[in-house]
Amino acid sequence: MREPATGTTARSTATPEKEGAGESLVRAFNEVRQELVSTLYYMLGNQEDALDALQNAFMKCWQARDGVTEIRNLRAWIFRVGVNAAKDLQRNAWYRRAKPLAGAALNRGAPGCSPVDEAGDREFRERLEKALLQLRPDEREVFLLKENNALTYEEIAELRQRPVGTIKTQMRTALRKLRDLLQENAGC
Repeated sequence: MREPATGTTARSTATPEKEGAGESLVRAFNEVRQELVSTLYYMLGNQEDALDALQNAFMKCWQARDGVTEIRNLRAWIFRVGVNAAKDLQRNAWYRRAKPLAGAALNRGAPGCSPVDEAGDREFRERLEKALLQLRPDEREVFLLKENNALTYEEIAELRQRPVGTIKTQMRTALRKLRDLLQENAGC
């Protein structure tokens, strides 16, 4: 993903407020980029689609940069735009026909791990990925936003435009289902 051009032509027509909002947006987007890509990966099932959704999210954020100064929680707003970009991609007819390559990006071991530890970690990641895919989309989204991105329940509620109680219920349900699915698949 490329950052917006900052050549002299673009600067000559931009106001100082827009330049400051743009710089603030780029900085905030870069701070959450890795967490957002990870969430999008789990939502979409493969790295390429996650990066496409990330790029679409950045473009949508960039187009709305004039209003960035009015946004109370920029991090939550960026995540909402990213999640919506992933949902848009999922609704696309071509995407529904495509088969994601499950586990491609997750199967990289940590440096310095023994082969036995790496195999165990890979097996657990595969079981976790399969379990995540069995959650309802709203449960998976809440789980990933909370656990993968460390957003608070209040931030997730704001992002998803739902009551905090609903978000907590979806998280409890997701955790219960994941625990049951992981225990069920542990013996396989």
